[in-house]
Amino acid sequence: MLRKLCVNRILSNVRLDSSVGLRRGETRGTVRYLADQARAGSQVNLGEQIFVMILNVVTQMLWGATVEEEEREIVGAEFLELVQEMNDLLMVPNISDFFPALNRFDLQGLAKRMRGLAQRLDRLFDRVINQRLGMDKGSEGKGEDFLEVLLKIKDEEEGQTNLNMNDVKALLMFAMAELINKPDIMKRAQQELDEVVGKDKIVEESHIPKLPYILAIMKETLRLHMVAPLLIPHRPSQTTVVGGFTIPKDSKVFINVWAIHRNPNVWENPLEFDPNRFLDKSYDFNGNDFNYIPFGAGRRICVGMAMGERIVLYNIATLLHSFDWQLPRGERMEVEEKFGIALKLKNPLLTTPVLRLSDPNLYL
Repeated sequence: MLRKLCVNRILSNVRLDSSVGLRRGETRGTVRYLADQARAGSQVNLGEQIFVMILNVVTQMLWGATVEEEEREIVGAEFLELVQEMNDLLMVPNISDFFPALNRFDLQGLAKRMRGLAQRLDRLFDRVINQRLGMDKGSEGKGEDFLEVLLKIKDEEEGQTNLNMNDVKALLMFAMAELINKPDIMKRAQQELDEVVGKDKIVEESHIPKLPYILAIMKETLRLHMVAPLLIPHRPSQTTVVGGFTIPKDSKVFINVWAIHRNPNVWENPLEFDPNRFLDKSYDFNGNDFNYIPFGAGRRICVGMAMGERIVLYNIATLLHSFDWQLPRGERMEVEEKFGIALKLKNPLLTTPVLRLSDPNLYL
């Protein structure tokens, strides 16, 4: 039921189309900041700037019409801190996983720590929800955010959705699909952008369907450095046999997509970043080929796939079109991964932006 609401009402193409201006506004704000740094010849932590930009897009879509501008940054920072702490805690080895009889003792205090984080997150959502419920009807002219849609669904007397307040809080987490990965800055991509967009305009989402090489860069990045290397764990409802292996009922099953995407029997030079492989083949994100499933497959495929695709493609195109990127002379960027529930770059992405467009008004 929750997935159906997400696909049909919250993350539908119609709703994503209605939030183009929001994504554009946050991206242009980042471009303005980067342009100021470029004029000063300053180095920036590009990964950090991208992360802040995407966080702003997501929280704006979640509760942007509810939380006032001056408070949104505080709420967003608290939300980010809690999500990061939860993700870090999920990766701590738990002795109870190996000796289930010890589970009730919580010897490492992991369950207690997670409950504390969940309670803090719950209070944060309560604060935002209560603020929305206390708003005057006239204030809704700011636009309809995800929270407002969810509360309307909750109040619908259809007797079909059975959505309660805890479900509303849980659904706020669905939009936190962090799909930003570091792409190599390739001249071929900039040439494509110059041909399609030109240097006298800025990139718009409407340009994206005409940029096959930008799409190939995204696909290759998701192959080599996918966001969720083990996908979301699955659990069989009954004992079954897969490939000659017996999978007991209720086992926790992780799909190692990181290894699948680097299988040398399928991918030529699997450790090499090469977008060209996605120009020659028709791999898509829809889980139709189990050799390439960055968003999963089947009924449990990621509900935020469409939103993630739009955000990543638009921002890759914008950053490549607006700037060249330089490392300090003689230095080379080592793309190393830090393993976790979500894959991250091991080292910060420090680089200096250089203006590519001659008209300064295009950076406003």
